[in-house]
Amino acid sequence: MPAPSGQSPGAKSGQGKVPLERASLVHPKQTSPASLRLHVYPAVVLRERCSPVAIDEGLPAIAQRMLEIMREEEGIGLAAPQVGLAWRMFVLHVPRPKDDARKRDPMTVVEGAPAWSDGPLVFVNPIVEASEGVVEPSEEGCLSLPEVRCKVLRPPVVQMSAVDATGQPFRVRASGLLARCMQHEFDHIEGVLLLDRMSPMDKLKNRKIIKDLERE
Repeated sequence: MPAPSGQSPGAKSGQGKVPLERASLVHPKQTSPASLRLHVYPAVVLRERCSPVAIDEGLPAIAQRMLEIMREEEGIGLAAPQVGLAWRMFVLHVPRPKDDARKRDPMTVVEGAPAWSDGPLVFVNPIVEASEGVVEPSEEGCLSLPEVRCKVLRPPVVQMSAVDATGQPFRVRASGLLARCMQHEFDHIEGVLLLDRMSPMDKLKNRKIIKDLERE
């Protein structure tokens, strides 16, 4: 997910899918971090429902390389399929906004549910445990859909659990931009893109950009 405007830095779920508990684990130690690069639409991997990740000695280097790519692309979040890996994993760093950026941010911020992260976070095998509130619109972009911007409806508060790159479990309850980024990246590991969440008006507005990407 790109950083929002004015702030510096990151197929809908279908039927007949293999249950995650029966999916094969992927092993990071078999992948070279140097091979990772940003993949853009219509790359096939962006439409895959991703597989659970084994916690092994190769995972920290993969996570570090994903964070490097996210920063290079001036993003606040990046999911594994965006670098060619159909893994249930994403990274993010949502910095504290400047005062002027906070005033422009229409997203709900809830006490006890931070709207930014104090540093980079690595979510491996994340689970959405709860979402709260009435869905609200806010503009989003995507590093894998360059120049595409659209309003997306999402719950203002979300809670996820995951493990980090060393296998340590953690839980995050978030609101504001952090909650939106977490949900955006979780969509990626389910094979869901902004294209699936666009209104008809946004599809029309972005039609030329999408067609140009499909021709490349």
